[in-house]
Amino acid sequence: MINQLIAIFWLGFVVYWLVSARGVKRSLGNNTRAVWFRISGVILILLIFQAGGFRRYEFIPSEAMRIAGLILMMLGFAFAIWARIHLGRNWGMPMSRKQEPELVTSGPYALVRHPIYSGILLAVLGTALAEGLFLSIFFIFLFIYFLYSAKKEEKIMTELFPGQYPAYKRRTTMLIPFIL
Repeated sequence: MINQLIAIFWLGFVVYWLVSARGVKRSLGNNTRAVWFRISGVILILLIFQAGGFRRYEFIPSEAMRIAGLILMMLGFAFAIWARIHLGRNWGMPMSRKQEPELVTSGPYALVRHPIYSGILLAVLGTALAEGLFLSIFFIFLFIYFLYSAKKEEKIMTELFPGQYPAYKRRTTMLIPFIL
């Protein structure tokens, strides 16, 4: 039952993300190839994990761990969706520049500078706890990618908002409230 709930929540999250991308501000430049490369990479990794060839080497989570993982996954989705809704039309693909950019520092952005990344990481961590710790390898790769993306985005944001972004950066953490 938990496996089905996880699949349904992930499917719902992806569908929401695709639908909510409509009506956002235009990005400057063409990053279509980069978008499809990222999407293809994630799909390929998930297909490899779903193939199950690695499952014989992994730790099988207890029912309590599976429930805790499901709860963490849902909290991660809620945080990422809250951030996405709060950004409104300013949302875009990682490392993209928007026409008429705005600096958003309220809502979830008052807690961390990259709450969408934080929420997705929490959802993946929860999924790994519920499905088996082998998925933590995917979490590690995703964490490294999000750190890279966040640093690139922060360079862009500092260029776009030289007076405001450094002060915002000093008062908030990057991904994990009060820690990182």
